[in-house]
Amino acid sequence: MFNDIHAVLFDLDGTLIDSAPDLGGAVDAMRIERGLPSLPLERYRPMAGAGARGMLAIGFGMAPEHPDFPTMREEFFQRYEKRMTENTHVFDGVPAMLEALAGRGVAWGIVTNKSQRFTTPLLAQVPGLGAAATAVSGDTTPHAKPHPAPLLEACRRMGVDPARCLYVGDDERDIVAGRAAGMGTVAAAWGYLGSATSIEQWGAHAITKSPADLLNLLDSP
Repeated sequence: MFNDIHAVLFDLDGTLIDSAPDLGGAVDAMRIERGLPSLPLERYRPMAGAGARGMLAIGFGMAPEHPDFPTMREEFFQRYEKRMTENTHVFDGVPAMLEALAGRGVAWGIVTNKSQRFTTPLLAQVPGLGAAATAVSGDTTPHAKPHPAPLLEACRRMGVDPARCLYVGDDERDIVAGRAAGMGTVAAAWGYLGSATSIEQWGAHAITKSPADLLNLLDSP
């Protein structure tokens, strides 16, 4: 499964970067402005990978079906846009992992459900991520993950056979998308793991506890 890998694709939030402080901070500011008490980051972190849907669910108990959801979501987007990189940083071990992949001649790219509105400026501001061979956002193709279309688009752009590619992510939908695209799948246990299903039940081909573990996986026979 992990032999002759030509490229590795990564989810973004919760896999390469810890963006929970800024995502949570944006919705927490909305709570405070409305006279509600601040919530600790630990409340927001598990659902940070779900973006506005996850943050508004934690901050206000609001589901997408709520009539005020579109308005609240746009306010959240605007607040997040202003602070995207205040406290966001790559996870420990990620820079070394990406450098090692490049050193081995293994291309790497990013496939995220984050809209391009945020992905493009974020990758330009976070050191090291601008070197990605491609970045496919949630609105790049007609379908977002767990549909395989974004992953297949990334392979098309990179000129890589999906069967020679790995997809690494910290959410069950990442594994579903990767398997549907015919890729090897790796669950990033260092991420947010926001799914109600345990990581062992996602069906990933492998589970890694750290970015360094991914390199070890590629080295295994």
